[in-house]
Amino acid sequence: MPLFFQQQVNAATQLAIWKIEEDESFFNVPLQRTITHPHKRLQHLAGRYLLRFLFPGFPLALIQIADTRKPFLANELFHFSISHCSDFAAAIVSTRNRVGVDIEVTRDMIQKVMHKFVSTEEMKVVHRGWLINKKENRNEHSLPALHNTQLTLVWSCKEAVFKWYGSGEVDFKQHMQVQNVQTLDDKLFQTTICFKKNEDQLLDLHSRLFDNLCLSYLVT
Repeated sequence: MPLFFQQQVNAATQLAIWKIEEDESFFNVPLQRTITHPHKRLQHLAGRYLLRFLFPGFPLALIQIADTRKPFLANELFHFSISHCSDFAAAIVSTRNRVGVDIEVTRDMIQKVMHKFVSTEEMKVVHRGWLINKKENRNEHSLPALHNTQLTLVWSCKEAVFKWYGSGEVDFKQHMQVQNVQTLDDKLFQTTICFKKNEDQLLDLHSRLFDNLCLSYLVT
């Protein structure tokens, strides 16, 4: 059973990542919609499997999809968010708090699209808040990889906010601006984002790095 990571966020909220190595029959959860691509279908099933893995009483059959494509429960018995990337699925579930989650694999191509989601000023904030150890400073080849990781963290945090908000029509540069990045250790980070949709709201997100995988989540 490839449970990759699990965390009790607070008394009402749990989080997990699943590494997908099984075939479809393993997950034994309803598909709920037609998905023709085999791997995307596996991701979908793994995400819903995690909801019931975290809370065995989770009513999968009652999940609805909003016009913004956000899955939700009408009775709000559980608040939840799901993310998929490559061979991984992540889910966060809470009986009390609004939540958002995102996982991303670090790739070089993120530099080609960075202008769409992060400003130069925001990246200065990220650089100031990032712990760069001496080994990384001595090895010039690590700096591009470090930059990709920083960009991935920013993208992942903003995706988690987007899923937490759930109402769509959000500009990642205009409505979400990084205010601070705090390094908790070499794998754990706290990022403060000012969410400027409707009225300004400061949101604290937590991120964890696993080699080339980044997990970010928000609980309010």
